Amino acid sequence: MIRRTVATSHWLMLCIGIVMAAAMLPARSQAADRPFKPPISTPIRSTSPLLRLPEAPLGQSAASQLSGDFHTPADRRSLLLAIDQSLRYLQTERAIAAYRQPLAAGITRKRVDRSLRRFRQLLLTTASAKTLQDAIEREFVFYQATGKDGQGTVAFTGYFEPVYAASRRPTAAFRYPLFRLPPELASWSKPHPTRLQLEGADGLQFQNQWLKGLEIVWLRDRLEAFLIQVQGSARLQLTDGSVMTVGTAGTTDYPYTGIGRELVKAGKFKLEDLTLPLLIQYLNDNPADRNVYLPRNNRFVFFKPTNGAAATGSLGVPVTAERSIATDKTLFPPGALALIQTQIPYPMATGQLEKRLVNRYVLDQDTGGAIKGAGRVDLFMGTGKLAGDRAGLINAPGTLYYLLLK
Repeated sequence: MIRRTVATSHWLMLCIGIVMAAAMLPARSQAADRPFKPPISTPIRSTSPLLRLPEAPLGQSAASQLSGDFHTPADRRSLLLAIDQSLRYLQTERAIAAYRQPLAAGITRKRVDRSLRRFRQLLLTTASAKTLQDAIEREFVFYQATGKDGQGTVAFTGYFEPVYAASRRPTAAFRYPLFRLPPELASWSKPHPTRLQLEGADGLQFQNQWLKGLEIVWLRDRLEAFLIQVQGSARLQLTDGSVMTVGTAGTTDYPYTGIGRELVKAGKFKLEDLTLPLLIQYLNDNPADRNVYLPRNNRFVFFKPTNGAAATGSLGVPVTAERSIATDKTLFPPGALALIQTQIPYPMATGQLEKRLVNRYVLDQDTGGAIKGAGRVDLFMGTGKLAGDRAGLINAPGTLYYLLLK
């Protein structure tokens, strides 16, 4: 989330576009209208979440070349930063404990660590994407996520760290709070109270036995407060001129329910058309439906101030924009290097967003309540409005590979 500490559900996320966004839908590019074809020479069928490939998938199509991942020095810097965060995590007791669970044969914490160190060295010493690609094919083996269908199809979404206005005190304008973790949460009887019981249909009935006195900060818009729970963290511009950052401290014991999917089930949208901007616009145009659909997500998220810290994933290290992914950590190696192939929106000179097929090296550094199984990946897109606009439009199939030294 959290995942998160960046999310819980994803900072998670987000099942079908719940990650904040812009009110204006971008133009679709011609490339975005074409279905993504996973570059696999032969179909795979496996019950395992990871399948070792006989050869690197890098050269199987023009779309799978890596040059697009290193247009500027900043591209390499962001990848180096994310690698360093994973290396830091791999030395912790948390990592040692995580790797005690069985993963695919041969995937160990020490091997992941060695792989990251060698890849980092290659990044610093190779002059071109082609040289890097040649070295990777020579030295690394690829494990492909078998996906939701056993044939490598992975559904990608995006998440981000929102920035909203907030107040330290309730006012006529700022009425919707975020709450700190109840000190007695561990002793609450189960099933836990639902979202409807905790805050009411309108989000304002929280002066009850569970939440009274736990308010941290107040938001102007109920949907903003809800989306912070979905994302798992936020940067808040306070009315007194200061900035507060918050991250997930805990949740009630319910699975995440995607509001987007609830609206699809109600016939408001077709699943293939749903994006976060469309969802936000619908709920702004139909405010009464907020009281109907938001309470359907029973999972309630509690927060803690993080003193200006960067958005942090479930591994306890900061996540990096376009370099950190959230996956199901019961299946995939935490902190490991991966390659994703999917569609990501990019800003054009016109200000609109264009979806492009991309290949990006990423680090597996987060998880989320909505990210379950071998067929789901959530990509962290950064902080603020543009990151939210882009994250809210990521809803595409693709492929996921993990890289380890031979």
